[in-house]
Amino acid sequence: LRLILGNGVYAGKTLIAADALSQTHVPLIARGNNPVSGGASFYGLGWNVEFGRHGLSWGHAGAFSVGARTLVTVFPKEKLGIVIVANAFPTGLPEGLSDSFADLVFDGNVEKDWVKAWNDIYAGLFGPAVAAAKAAYAAPPSPPRPAGPDSVYAGRYANDFIGDAIVSEAGDHLVLRVGPAAGRSYSLRHFDGDLFLTFPDAETPDSPSGVSFVVGADGKASAMTVGFLDDNHLGTLQRVGD
Repeated sequence: LRLILGNGVYAGKTLIAADALSQTHVPLIARGNNPVSGGASFYGLGWNVEFGRHGLSWGHAGAFSVGARTLVTVFPKEKLGIVIVANAFPTGLPEGLSDSFADLVFDGNVEKDWVKAWNDIYAGLFGPAVAAAKAAYAAPPSPPRPAGPDSVYAGRYANDFIGDAIVSEAGDHLVLRVGPAAGRSYSLRHFDGDLFLTFPDAETPDSPSGVSFVVGADGKASAMTVGFLDDNHLGTLQRVGD
């Protein structure tokens, strides 16, 4: 916070050029209005830029995974900021505390129960999606149909939308790698037959997604559909090599 509010100067030393730092606070992409306070919100280079009830603010929330929540809010004109770290997810507590803090500073009293308002937002944002994902695979077949050997599924896959993907053996399980230089890695856990599960979203670590294979007459998978990449029905990739 001191670095940001000091325009790149920290402990008397210039660590970031002020002109370069200011570029991260330019509102570049409209995000609509803040769902609770109603302020006009934009995205910059890593910062949310908002014109709200207390004027200009910069902020960002994150670290939603493994039960943690963080939030930073900065009011640059007032040289004021707050950081909140919480070991709870999903919850709107950080945003609620930040909005309450701002009300106390600027107005002398808290306008409303901001924690409840933000809790309602997060419950609606993550609750239904997580519940639906869990429900889809809540009752595995008993017994499940066996999978083929790992070599049936291992190979290189591709389509024009996603690009290349690699399925490879890693000890006693399969791993799916996608993205530039196959930089994103997802462990696959057998569910039933040629269907495997993975947990792709760090922000909802208990929300599974299916990865299904089509096995051809030659005993090799000819295609796979990656559930978490298939929202627009573009998640089916064809095998292009071993």
